[in-house]
Amino acid sequence: MTNDQFSIDTIGIISSPFKEKFGIPRQPALARHITSEIIITPPYSRIEAFHEIDQFSHIWLTFIFHQNQRNQWKPCIRPPRLGGNKKLGVFASRSSFRPNSLGLSAVELIGVKLNNSEIRITIKGADLVDGTPIVDIKPYIPYSDSIPNAVAGYATETPGKPLNVTFSDLALIQLNEMSSEKYPDIRLIIDDVLSADPRPAYKKHEDTRVYGIKLFDVDIKWKVHEERVEVLSIDQA
Repeated sequence: MTNDQFSIDTIGIISSPFKEKFGIPRQPALARHITSEIIITPPYSRIEAFHEIDQFSHIWLTFIFHQNQRNQWKPCIRPPRLGGNKKLGVFASRSSFRPNSLGLSAVELIGVKLNNSEIRITIKGADLVDGTPIVDIKPYIPYSDSIPNAVAGYATETPGKPLNVTFSDLALIQLNEMSSEKYPDIRLIIDDVLSADPRPAYKKHEDTRVYGIKLFDVDIKWKVHEERVEVLSIDQA
């Protein structure tokens, strides 16, 4: 192995409600009601490796964009934040299409559980598709990781006003029939995901199509009416 080639091990796998890329909030701060688990894989499933991690409220996750693997990389991308029309350098973005497919997210740490030899770390706010490989975990340290006077280029403000999410009569009936134990906080999760308008930026004008996303094993159909999202149906698999 040369100095410019490295091997990275997977230390855990994400179990999350997101079963596909479409609909995942573009930043973890937009996924505040999403609870996920990191299932630690051998040989890293040793509880002493996580000793005193519970002193920290948040952790950094380094992960692989495993569904975006490409043989070739491109120096420029079109970030959704700029409407999908303007090109920027890939290193001036947080695009998932990167030379090494590495991502970084800060998430809230809820707890660490050991069951027999399996370690599960419960987190909140992860913007990660189910099955995402985790390659490193580090504590979030406020005094060094938070930089109040930092300048953020084209991303100086939070995304635009969230859309109002409403539910059709059918969707409300289906929600009431769902198990709160199997689908915890699903209404809040749907609101988080759809209020952020996951449609591609170039589709957001005069768009009347019906979209679908999958959360847990539930298929959700929805459409946008100007500044409002209507959830049409919520079908369990």
